[in-house]
Amino acid sequence: MIYARIAGTGSFLPGEPVSNDDLVARGIDTSDEWIVERTGIRTRHLAASDVTSSDLACEASRRAIAAAGLQPEDIDLVIVATSTPDCIFPSTATLLQAKLGMRNGAAAFDVQAVCTGFVYGLTIAEKFIRSGSHKRALVVGAEVFSRILDWSDRGTCVLFGDGAGAVVLEASDVPGILATALHADGSHHPILCVPGAVASGQVIGDPFLRMDGQAVFKFAVKVLGEVAHEVLADARVESETVDWLIPHQANIRIIQATAKRLGVPMDKVIATVDRHGNTSAASIPLALDLAVRDGRIRTGQRIIVEGVGGGFTWGAALLQF
Repeated sequence: MIYARIAGTGSFLPGEPVSNDDLVARGIDTSDEWIVERTGIRTRHLAASDVTSSDLACEASRRAIAAAGLQPEDIDLVIVATSTPDCIFPSTATLLQAKLGMRNGAAAFDVQAVCTGFVYGLTIAEKFIRSGSHKRALVVGAEVFSRILDWSDRGTCVLFGDGAGAVVLEASDVPGILATALHADGSHHPILCVPGAVASGQVIGDPFLRMDGQAVFKFAVKVLGEVAHEVLADARVESETVDWLIPHQANIRIIQATAKRLGVPMDKVIATVDRHGNTSAASIPLALDLAVRDGRIRTGQRIIVEGVGGGFTWGAALLQF
């Protein structure tokens, strides 16, 4: 039987941290107290104007590949989850492939599931590996969300940041992904979206992120609790045996409410939203890499990763390290 396991993790955040007070100094009508109380966010990273999602992905990927003890040419599948691609086409995954110097003809494509994108990419890669068609996959979440923010809208612009996280998934005779679940319901798309488009060389409609915060909060807490229970039931695992919960890093209140629904104490939750804000598809692999490198996540432990994002999409995976 062929399984898939995570062999290496990596992450990258651009530039220096930008504090809430820094945003105030830039003229945004807000305060550190207002942001921290409502979201738990204290800092975020913002990419320079000439830095793209594939640039961030490349740095995170090099670190994940090195952690796995591999070279880029050892990878035969590249999946990049992003809502902020470098361009309309080619895919950010192929641009990443070129920047890594890969010339081995590995399959490469993007996944667009917004904040659930990394979980979608991880699940897809696992299916490829378990089928026997591929042996090593690079799965990346990379975003430059600062490019689609309306900086006059304090309700959204303070929430997001830029960054990338990556994992190398490889074939194994020992299970590393115990269960996965993916869902979507397009009827909820108006509560979180970027409704604009490009046509005839012009932006058509609104090119900025728009969100109904209260509606997103209610929906996120509901489905994150449900999908976590779904993967636990599928793997026949009790929540008490889970060592770590890594939810999408959007808002500390959502994270706390989700943990409560699962009966998981906050000391078993990896929370990094305070230091990088909501980095969409990058948030889960960023948090995962941090916890691996600081020693909290160790061999033999069970971890739930879960996300929810515009679409609406949501999903979870139960991992065995």
